[in-house]
Order: sequence, then structure tokens, then C-alpha cells
Amino acid sequence: MDYNLADLFESVVDAVPAREALVHLDLPGGGAERRLTYAGLDAAANRLAHHFLDSGIGPGEHVGLHLYNGVAYLQALFACLKIRAVPVNVNYRYVEEELAYLYRDADLAALVYDAGFTDRVSAALPRAERLRHLVRVGTPPPGAATPRVVPVPLADAEAAGSPARGFAPRSGDDRFLIYTGGTTGMPKGVVWRQEDLFFSGLGGGAPTGEPVGRPEELAERVAAGDEGLVFFPTAPLMHGTSTLTALIAFGFGQKVVLHRKFAPEEVLRTVARERVSSLSLVGDAMLRPLVDALAGPLRGTDCSSLFSVSSSGAVLSETVRAQFAALLPGVRLLNNFGSSESGFNGTATEDAGPDRGFRLRVNDRTAVVDPLTHRPVPPGGTGRIAQRGHVPLGYYNDPGKTAETFFTLRGERWVLLGDMATAGEDGVITVLGRGSQCINTGGEKVFPEEVEQALKAHPAVYDALVAGVPDTRWGQRVAAVVQPRDGAVPPTLDVLQAHCRARLAGYKVPRSVVLTDRIRRSPSGKADYRWARTVAAGGGD
Repeated sequence: MDYNLADLFESVVDAVPAREALVHLDLPGGGAERRLTYAGLDAAANRLAHHFLDSGIGPGEHVGLHLYNGVAYLQALFACLKIRAVPVNVNYRYVEEELAYLYRDADLAALVYDAGFTDRVSAALPRAERLRHLVRVGTPPPGAATPRVVPVPLADAEAAGSPARGFAPRSGDDRFLIYTGGTTGMPKGVVWRQEDLFFSGLGGGAPTGEPVGRPEELAERVAAGDEGLVFFPTAPLMHGTSTLTALIAFGFGQKVVLHRKFAPEEVLRTVARERVSSLSLVGDAMLRPLVDALAGPLRGTDCSSLFSVSSSGAVLSETVRAQFAALLPGVRLLNNFGSSESGFNGTATEDAGPDRGFRLRVNDRTAVVDPLTHRPVPPGGTGRIAQRGHVPLGYYNDPGKTAETFFTLRGERWVLLGDMATAGEDGVITVLGRGSQCINTGGEKVFPEEVEQALKAHPAVYDALVAGVPDTRWGQRVAAVVQPRDGAVPPTLDVLQAHCRARLAGYKVPRSVVLTDRIRRSPSGKADYRWARTVAAGGGD
């Protein structure tokens, strides 16, 4: 047995077949749509896996998952892994042009899609010549277009497929593909070996403890342990954070709860109803609405089962963290840092904030390195964050970007991330922000995340993005797009500048502010900096 994700999942299934594995709650109202035991989820995945094989989809071929959260997403994910096909996450916010690009770039052979996306899928398909098989989840809306490839309804695929296993042997070298980006450029596919992803993204079966020493140990730990933990990934599964959270939960032999879409008040009701232990989300864009609901219409909701709330993919501001801590002081709030290229890197320190910066306690595989020499910088030095050991193989279909990002040092593989940081003592670094978003104003470097943190500390600011816009004198100037808090007096430029000057050097203070009804982010909460630059420069909302 290798560190193969399908093998590991099946070993857990065999250890606790009758244990509840997955609950999908339909909204609104929170009524149970579907509950599956480990044996039930395994059988559902087997049926779809056999359908793929019977339809000519085989090992190494790529299968797109263009779906909302639900049983079908994880069923299709495991179906791919079981037959050694490669699952590919598809951002369901993408429009025709973006979908056509991703379908082609990922060389999709098959696609499992939600019927609500039928028109977009149909429009993109003519430019994805290799995509030859469709599985449709649900019923398309009236008048929806007809795809050039006749889709097979998921119910029919399940009915035709065997619930038994009977698959060919697998390997830890089998691939897993995570598409990332799209807010600052076209999406890129990160190619992982499953063994590497298991250790970097899933903590080797124990993210907060000792990784397993051999594959069989995962199921042995599950069989010897108790059930009772409930994991609730609230961000879309097409975002790597949520998929990895679900896989971590299954590695523990525990229960995963899903909602089709993020709805703050329903999330809190589900926490109480399902006795959720661990909730994961992405940044202020998801935690702030939960805080508002807890402080308002859902005040008094029973969250006594909740042990931790973790965020990854976007930084939690000091203001929102303080509000959350006041409402649920006994719940551990983890401000994690990671990426599709590295898995997990570390967790923010408790004193991280506008005054001291985004301070991160990293694992022993993460370092700040000189981007040219790739050598670790000394304490106080600034460079780019990098991780060694279990790292991806590279970017799919992009040897140039792979050569820029991945390197070997002293015989060990490394990945060079886009984030700049200052090295500190005792495994603590200070993250400055994405180098690609860095603003150069008169020769001074400004990282948007630092300014955003300061802006969001103002009580009248609900959300904010910062971008550099052209300036005839300075080359670029710092500009902010701000979403005021409901019911608050909209803050003026003078008010926000005075607020920021108490926290930031003068050259970092925004020179212009545009107010908007809503900050545009991805469904997972990640910032859309292309949109922010356009709005900040006066290009409209």
C-alpha cells in the first residue's frame, strides 16, 4: 500500500464502514438532503468510477469538477482517484472565455457539472476538443442550451455502475491537479504527487500531531480512536482549502458537513444542529458575516460544540478576530497560511496585526529565501517564502513558469512562493504580501495587505482592497476601494488617511479612496485585484 489518496480512503472505509461520513444540508431551512456512511460514500464513488471506465475514461486522464458543494463533488473526486484519473477543480464563477481556457489548458477528457451551468458549459465546449464525456448533476433550467456532447445524468451513471471496487493497483505517484489563480491572470494548474500532497496538504494524516509512519497506520489510528468530530468546510470545494479540509476529516474517520453555498445564518444554525467541532473558511469575507450574525439575529446560537475556526487563503484582520473572540472566547481561531503550491506553511501568531505585521510561525520546511540565489536569508532579511520537501512537480502545461517557481537546492526540491516576507527568530516570519501586487510609489514598496489591514481596523469600514494606480509624479500611488459598514457614516478620504497615518508610514497611506456597495471577491473570499485596480483608477464598478 502506498500513500495514495484512494487507497488511504478505502482503508478508513474498511475500518469504520458504518460510521457517518458525509452530510449535505439543503438550503434554506437546513433540512437534510443526504447522509452517507463511509461505506455508502465509497459505494457511490465506486459506481461513478465504473461508469467512467465503461465510458472510456482511464488512468491519467483529466476530469473537471464544475460543481457547487455537495455529495456529487466528493463522490466524483474519489471516483477519479479510484481509477487513477486526475480530478480538476473548476471555478464555478468563470464565464465562457475563462471556462474554455481552463477546459483546454487542463486537457479535460470528461466533466462533471451542475445542471445550472449548462449554458456556460455548452458555450465553452466547442473550444475544448478533447472533452468527450459529460456527467450532469441535476436538471437543467428551461430553455438551456444543448451541449455538443450529450450528457449522462448522474443518476443514470450511478445506476449503471457497480458499487464494488475491483480497480487496478494505484501509486503514491498518481497525480492530483489543483487549479489556482484567475484574479491576477489566467488560472494555473499545480501538479502534485498524491504522496506529497498527503504530507504537505493533509499533514500526513495528523495536521496537529505526528504524521503516520506508514500508509496502514492511518486506518489503524481511526479504528483505535473515537468518532464525534464534525468538520464543516464552508468555502466552495473548488477552492483547495475546503477540499483538503474534507480529506483531512476523512483521514481521521470523522464526519464532514456541507452546504451548497455559503449562507452565514444557516452556517450557524448548522453548527448548533450538527454539533460542529471544526469550521473552515477564507478570510474576513466569510468570518465577518458570521460575526455580524452572531452579534445580531443569531445571538445566543449554541456554538458550544465548536472547538476551532480556521482560515486559509486570505488574511483575517485584527478587528474581525477581536470581534469573534469577544463573541466566542472559548473557540480557537487559527489564521493559517498556505497555498495551492505549498499546502500548509504555518499559523499567524496571536500578536499579528497592523502594529506588528502579519507574523507567522512557520513549519520547519518553510523559509525566507533570496529570490535570485535561493539561499535562506538571515534574520531581519527580506525575500520570498519558499518550502522544501514534499512540494508539487510544477505547473501543468507551463514549463517556463515551472522553471521560475520550482528549484533544487542541495538535492532537495523547493517551491518559491509569490509572497514576500522578512525572516525572524525562532521560526517566526513577517509576511509582507504578494510580490506581484506590490505597489512601487516613488521607489518605496507598499504591500496592499498591510494597508488593507489598517483600513479594516476603522469601525466604519466593512471591507477594503488596495491597489496601485498610475501617477505622473510617483509612477504609482496607493489607492483604496472601500465598502462601508451598513449603518455607518461613509468614511471620507481625510478620515481614513488620518486613521492610517497612526498605523502606517506616510508613503503607505492611500492617496485616493473609492466607496463601493460591495468588494468583489471570489466565492472563496480571495481578492479580485484586477477589479480593484480598475475601480480605483476610475474605471467603474
